[in-house]
Amino acid sequence: MSRFVKIVLSSLIPLALVDARAGVAQGSSVQARTQAIVASFNKSKHVVKEKRGVRLEKYKEVRSTAAIKSNIRDYAGSYEADGMGLSFDLKVDGSGNVTANGYERVEMDSPVWRGFTLRNARIQGALLTGTRVYANGTTEPFEGAFINRTSFDSPTDRGTTTFGLGIIRSSRPVVNGVSVDRVFYERKR
Repeated sequence: MSRFVKIVLSSLIPLALVDARAGVAQGSSVQARTQAIVASFNKSKHVVKEKRGVRLEKYKEVRSTAAIKSNIRDYAGSYEADGMGLSFDLKVDGSGNVTANGYERVEMDSPVWRGFTLRNARIQGALLTGTRVYANGTTEPFEGAFINRTSFDSPTDRGTTTFGLGIIRSSRPVVNGVSVDRVFYERKR
């Protein structure tokens, strides 16, 4: 009888370890995806041109960090991508249920707008995922990370920090002839 118990216990322990490892892998996957999105919003540019004794210098650096909030309801608000015609409202209820809806232009230079809702929205850490559903029934994956984005205009600048949501888009809208694959939505209120 004790031999049978040992066999059952020894077969259960590896299963428990597998389940624990799967949870860690899922958590690290969320962290890895969040960091990948956040890193895509970093940029640095320092150009110096000198011509006929005149020196022109341009400097711009943007550092982004994941904005993990202790209360999931702190992510709720209205978000807008300046100058792009993209906006949405994010709501989080007391139970942690996430809902969102928004509007965007069909094409960036077009006066035609289309609405969408976010289905199966979920916030894990600073990662927001879901499915964007348009009025005509078409769907598109939605993935983004909440970001604190600090912009520096010179090497000695203290920087200006804004909070928002960085979105990776599977469909790439065209803005002024340039295909855009990522968009930063700043929280307005």
